[in-house]
Amino acid sequence: MTIVEKAAYLKGLTEGLGVEPESRDGKLWSALNDLLSDMAHEIEDLRNTGDDFAEVIDDICEDLAYLEELTDGLDDDFDFDDEEEDEDKVYDLADYGIDFDEEEDEEEGAEDEDEEAEDEEAEDEELEGVIYDVTCPSCGEIISFDEKTLELGSITCPICGEMLEFDLGEDKE
Repeated sequence: MTIVEKAAYLKGLTEGLGVEPESRDGKLWSALNDLLSDMAHEIEDLRNTGDDFAEVIDDICEDLAYLEELTDGLDDDFDFDDEEEDEDKVYDLADYGIDFDEEEDEEEGAEDEDEEAEDEEAEDEELEGVIYDVTCPSCGEIISFDEKTLELGSITCPICGEMLEFDLGEDKE
């Protein structure tokens, strides 16, 4: 028996008791039966709406399961950019605000210091045009830098942030 049927049954019992509808008790029972009937219909409507929502949610779950099935074999690291363009791209650290053209302070004084400074300037001029290309082991991008960067011993990849260290293998005397 549904809740609406139970409310109708109670209304029938009240009428079967022979209570006069115009008496004080009859008016009270009539109002209670009307309220009970309205509440029963509202509850029945809410149940039907809940059932409709459950059906829609089940349909959505089935659609999601189908989509998961379709995408299960795809690689998570798939890059949607044009990969052919990225392979030939060379990154210049200057594009990322990294500038290694710092002026060197020369101390004035003894001739030995002046000669060392001149030797360093000559080496810098020779190496000024040398550009090194390194492939980042993390992201695979090619990074270009000059001799001064190489002398630092390490840099951070401007693409993925990985620290790249350089071992020059020179014995310092």
